Formats: sequence, C-alpha cells, structure tokens
Amino acid sequence: MPKEDITKLKEEYSKRIPEIKSRLLEFKNNKDFFYELCFCILTPQSNAKKCYEAVQILKKKDFKNKSIGIKPILKSRTRFYKNKSAYLNLLKFNFSNIKNNLNGNALKNREYLVKNVKGLSYKESSHCLRNVGYKDLAILDRHILKNLHNLNVIEKIPKTLNRKKYIEIESKFKSFSKRINISMDELDLLFWSMETGEVFR
Repeated sequence: MPKEDITKLKEEYSKRIPEIKSRLLEFKNNKDFFYELCFCILTPQSNAKKCYEAVQILKKKDFKNKSIGIKPILKSRTRFYKNKSAYLNLLKFNFSNIKNNLNGNALKNREYLVKNVKGLSYKESSHCLRNVGYKDLAILDRHILKNLHNLNVIEKIPKTLNRKKYIEIESKFKSFSKRINISMDELDLLFWSMETGEVFR
C-alpha cells in the first residue's frame, strides 16, 4: 500500500475530524430506531438524501403510529417504491417484536435484522445499527468498496456480496483501520465525504 496514499487519507481525515466526531456522537444519541430502519430500507439503489427526505415526511405524518398512504411519498424519492412501501408497512407491523429481540451485541443484532426485516441486507443492517450508535460494523456500499480497492485493501470490487464475502471484506477493512489508527466508523464517513464532499449519514 503506497505510503503517500495513507498520508493523503490522514490529511483528509484531519480536515474533517470535528465534523466526523460530531456526526458519530449524533448517532450515539439517536433513539429513533424505527425511522432509521425506514431510511435503510429505502436507500438501496437510491439517492440517500432523497430517502432521508422521504423519512422526514413519514416522521412528520407519524407513520409509525398512524395509518397513512406512503406510496405517493416514496414514488419520487426512492426506486422500487412499491416494494419498499410494502417493506415499510411490514416493518411497522413487526416493529415491537423486532425491537424486543435486539441487545447490545452489534454482530448478533445485524444477523437478526438481515433474517427478520424484509428489505435489509448486511449493508443496510450495518448502516442502520451504526446510525443508532453501534460500532465496528462495515457499511460496504460502492463508495467504501471503491476506496478500499484504491487503497489495495481488497484486490477487486465484488459484483455481488454474499454473507461470506461481506464478512471477509469487513475483516480486511477492520484490520486496515487498526493499522492506520482511524476507526471503521470514522473511515466510513471519511470515504463518503471524500466522494460526495460532505459528511452525511
């Protein structure tokens, strides 16, 4: 791994430390698990900001507690809105049971969400848990995979991510983060901001 690449990465990190730390603290204090699940169900193959906008509307209309039509809200803001509308309604129906089956173990919670929440893969489940304060879970979206490949952490970007491949890359990502002394959670936000120009979620 070229030393200059690591130097550049650390320089970018130093510029964004306050914003990254602030966002992670925000996640740590986030108690809105239901709407984070909604957000992460909406994001696959869709614009994250548009999905966040949709969730803010759902929250304002109290989707969690009220019966509202959600397809018109999702239609212009996320792809596959019909399927995702069904997933959100199913989530609402099962939410109490889902919440009661989670504990303090991030890895076990991720496995539970993947198996029990329609529309969530390992990436989305990791994303949701990170956004409510869990640590050390890799969110292997295209931004992360691209940067890991550019830094020679992984040899190539996989076309698909099954459980075995996901955990294999997550392990390499974790080892890399320890080697350069920047946590995976911080690197995730750093990579995202380097690609998009801002620290989002």
